[in-house]
Amino acid sequence: MFPLQGGYFLQTRTAPLVCQKTSRLADVVTPLWRLSYEEQLKVKFEAQKKILQRLESYLQMLNGVSVTTAAPKSKGLCCLLHPIIPSPVIDGYRNKSTFSVNRGPDGNPKTVGYYLGTWRDGNIICVRSNQLKNMPEKHNQVAQYYEVFLRQSPLEPCLLFHEGGYWRELTVRTNSQGHTMAIITFHPQKLTQEELCVQKETVKEFFTKGPGAVCDLTSLYFQESTMTRCSHQQSPYQLLFGEPHIFEDLLGLKIRISPDAFFQINTSGAEMLYQTVGELSGVNSNTILLDICCGTGVIGLSLAQYTSQVLGIELVEQAVEDARWTAAFNGITNCEFHTGRAEKILPQLLKSKEDGQLIVAVVNPARAGLHHRVIQAIRNCRAIRTLVFVSCKPQGETTRNVVELCCPPNSAKKLLGEPFVLRQAVPVDLFPHTPHCELVLLFTR
Repeated sequence: MFPLQGGYFLQTRTAPLVCQKTSRLADVVTPLWRLSYEEQLKVKFEAQKKILQRLESYLQMLNGVSVTTAAPKSKGLCCLLHPIIPSPVIDGYRNKSTFSVNRGPDGNPKTVGYYLGTWRDGNIICVRSNQLKNMPEKHNQVAQYYEVFLRQSPLEPCLLFHEGGYWRELTVRTNSQGHTMAIITFHPQKLTQEELCVQKETVKEFFTKGPGAVCDLTSLYFQESTMTRCSHQQSPYQLLFGEPHIFEDLLGLKIRISPDAFFQINTSGAEMLYQTVGELSGVNSNTILLDICCGTGVIGLSLAQYTSQVLGIELVEQAVEDARWTAAFNGITNCEFHTGRAEKILPQLLKSKEDGQLIVAVVNPARAGLHHRVIQAIRNCRAIRTLVFVSCKPQGETTRNVVELCCPPNSAKKLLGEPFVLRQAVPVDLFPHTPHCELVLLFTR
């Protein structure tokens, strides 16, 4: 029996098995959790060093790139590698968690947690996240009560789309003030609007007046989704109760965060990351800061006072609305944010700014890296002399991006401008207990 507040319990018939699965989940999701944090940082630093060593090999072999430069370099690397910057918070640092719904170790299909196993092998189960060291207790609490709700609901969960079912994921967002936003994803199948309203009212009642009220949610959202992921534009987030946004204090700014907006999952670590970006960027009152894949605009907004203008580009409309609100609330007037795909917006935006003023570009793409046309636009804009590249997966598509930034001019690939040179690399740990790390790369030309 697993006790919850308010006298409610989660029960499993196979407690030893559950404990074993929970430990296995920790090894999968947070594989470094058994090491001291100092040892974790050593492991991560060596991993970043190997990434840069492989990157140097690519730069030397592919496209005939020469990495010879008079700039300081770390031994055996193509650039200067700084010591890893540790996270100020080691445990329970996540401000956003997404929980799945599926069969648990005891076979109950209404189990809320993280996946263990693989779809290929057909051994997927859902394991509760109670023992994950990077998970805040508040996130676990909301997930556990969502499970209580599901197990008393007459509707089945949607485990696989072609098998029917309704209840799906739960996303929990929190801030440093303790405010909590929950987002429930629901497959409507063929329910009428009246039937959907009944379900929305039921889950609202559970979290406002029922057992789930102990979670003290600041807001509860409901999204009808027939796909694995839907944006707000594809299927609007419906506010069932509470405040439409949560807010965070970061680098002296009050930041607004919508349910669909990207925000680094480690708030105090993000401050270290953005300070690092600011120091490397070298912006001044004579430069324009171009913030590509800007999310809620925090990098540009935090540096706005040091530069003449900030131009942000972001795909998610809600995030751009957050950035504009944050700028207005904090009295920042030299920021301009654009919604859409960077590969479509950037070339036109740069054409309008080719007036001789220097541009410092900051890019913070998702794991898929930057679109080739974004690289083309950056390479072919003579005004961009400095580029700061923030990568959460430098061993992936970022390698291709770096090679295209640094290779000699190539008319076939429409890479016509002067190549960049990789000067410095700074690892910043935003993900304690996991092997992941943010790597900040400084390029100049």
